[in-house]
Amino acid sequence: MMTRPTVLLLIPHLGGGGAEKVFALLAKGLSREKYSLHLAILLSATAPAHDLPPEVVVHPLGATRVRTAALPLLALVRRLKPQVILSGMYHLNFLVLLLRTFFPGSTRVLVRQNGTLSASLSQDGPPFYTRFLYRLLYRHADRIICQTPAMAADLAAELGLPQDRLAVLLNPLDVVAIRRGMESSASLWPGPGPHLLAVGRLSREKGFDLLMDAFLSVQESFPDAQLSILGTGPEEAALKAQRHDLALDQAVHYAGHVDDPCAYFPGASLFVLSSRHEGMPNALLEAAAGGLPLVATLASDGVRDLLCNQPGVWLAANISAPALAASMLQALAAFEPGQRFPHPFIENFRMGRAIQAYEDLIDSIIRESRP
Repeated sequence: MMTRPTVLLLIPHLGGGGAEKVFALLAKGLSREKYSLHLAILLSATAPAHDLPPEVVVHPLGATRVRTAALPLLALVRRLKPQVILSGMYHLNFLVLLLRTFFPGSTRVLVRQNGTLSASLSQDGPPFYTRFLYRLLYRHADRIICQTPAMAADLAAELGLPQDRLAVLLNPLDVVAIRRGMESSASLWPGPGPHLLAVGRLSREKGFDLLMDAFLSVQESFPDAQLSILGTGPEEAALKAQRHDLALDQAVHYAGHVDDPCAYFPGASLFVLSSRHEGMPNALLEAAAGGLPLVATLASDGVRDLLCNQPGVWLAANISAPALAASMLQALAAFEPGQRFPHPFIENFRMGRAIQAYEDLIDSIIRESRP
């Protein structure tokens, strides 16, 4: 009997972010018959409460920061000798690629890029050396996984990488679980509405400051409108201060971290993506799987390509509060309360299809590494 290849998934933590959800779904969906699956969680000292299959071996490394996980991560890799490592989130990718020279020679490294690199470097104000680290380290990955062709083209242009080192794989999405959860959930929304939902890290790139300015215009036409924003992040205090300055304390609700944002889908009138830039946001995909009407900024070429000319989608003309307000008002005038849309584009993200693409890549990398 042939020994199953060992695949090691790496993630800083299993919180509620998009990258974390993708890795949780990979741990659940990748074939346990084909691979020996391991999941290392760097910033946790105990195994998480996630509903992972018992065959997936979880390794909580207990580090306080990603960079302090170097020694325990190296010890784990040298002990497991995985055929493939799959890492998510750029700062963890940097660490893995820095350590690669100390890994067993047969170990192949795949890294997953979360966002559009050019936008992240220009708008987020990362440390000055970030671009240098990308250029220095990403060329040592066997493949770099992007979520859209536009993201891959941007990465190739920014870093001078050959196209054959890039792979475009869609995020897996558990459409069945999302829709089943909606059926068993009661509405969490107060009042007659309309009820607007936004989900994401409370950081500048998500554009929630633009959303609140835009929502003020919506309230002029819909005095009972409510906006719930799910998530935590560094801009929370500033956003709550803005809410108070706009006299929106009763209408805008910051719910903090929510394990299952889909619980807010019943009763939601529409989902709003207000981001200044994005890769391919999981929150948007989950809302589409739930059938919610969608209002979105053109936060990336990938978002534009996915949503342009789709029924049940209203795209802002530009990334600004007035354009966002105009799209929300147009959407609210165009559909009946509680109306849902099939969003057929979501079929490509279903678990079976997306996970199979990941397995095809893993298998091809293993074949390449064999003498």
